[in-house]
Amino acid sequence: MSQDSALLALMAAGASHCVVVISDHGSLLTSLFFTGLMGSLSHCSTMCGPFVLSQVAARMEAIPAQKMREWHRLTGAALLPYHLGRGTTYMLLGSLGALLAGSLSSLNGLRWLSAALLLVAALLLVGYALPQFKIHLPGLPAERWWSATVARKAQSLFASPVGGRGYLLGTLLGFIPCGLLYAALAAAAATGDPLAGAFGMAAFVLGTIPMLFVVGLLGHLAGDRWRTTMRQAAPILLLFNAAALVWMAVSQIL
Repeated sequence: MSQDSALLALMAAGASHCVVVISDHGSLLTSLFFTGLMGSLSHCSTMCGPFVLSQVAARMEAIPAQKMREWHRLTGAALLPYHLGRGTTYMLLGSLGALLAGSLSSLNGLRWLSAALLLVAALLLVGYALPQFKIHLPGLPAERWWSATVARKAQSLFASPVGGRGYLLGTLLGFIPCGLLYAALAAAAATGDPLAGAFGMAAFVLGTIPMLFVVGLLGHLAGDRWRTTMRQAAPILLLFNAAALVWMAVSQIL
């Protein structure tokens, strides 16, 4: 077999595995996408909104007023390098989490571990949907220290967050912890498959992008108005997602 034939065979095998992963974990990928979408209405836009607005402002300031076009506003608000960077970090964490979960259990034991992780993810989503039952995870001071450390390391990149700098900024800020991220990572790790874990976190990131794009394009005011409109629907959908994860957990052990 020639080198080109071997490469084509390897690519075909990789593509085939991707199709199998998407087919086997389609429900979880869909759930994680909607978790990112609904969670971003109330959480991501508040936590990540300042990061987004800072980058958009820096990008707009670098363009002379006479050359400013609507295209610049749209591409500036999209922040594609930043979101690609976040996606890289989240996919890496999801892949590592799934690899760890898979390595800790035998084939039979993985079912129980996966069910437990899915239940943890469901519990965290309930905490976001029903603030009166919000779950406070231990180690909060350490979490705040870690968040502050990551933000400080990334501070210099905000001056010109374009291209590679924007991507690096996204990868660094992707390490800032939050409860919604914990829920997504727990669900992704439940697959026990590194590729499925990465795909799950990619779906989660894609779900968070629309709201952050609106914040970047129109500012927090527009985001607040949208959240007000969706405030009643978002918790209900998060609860549906939590119920879906519980069902997946039950299905693992039946």
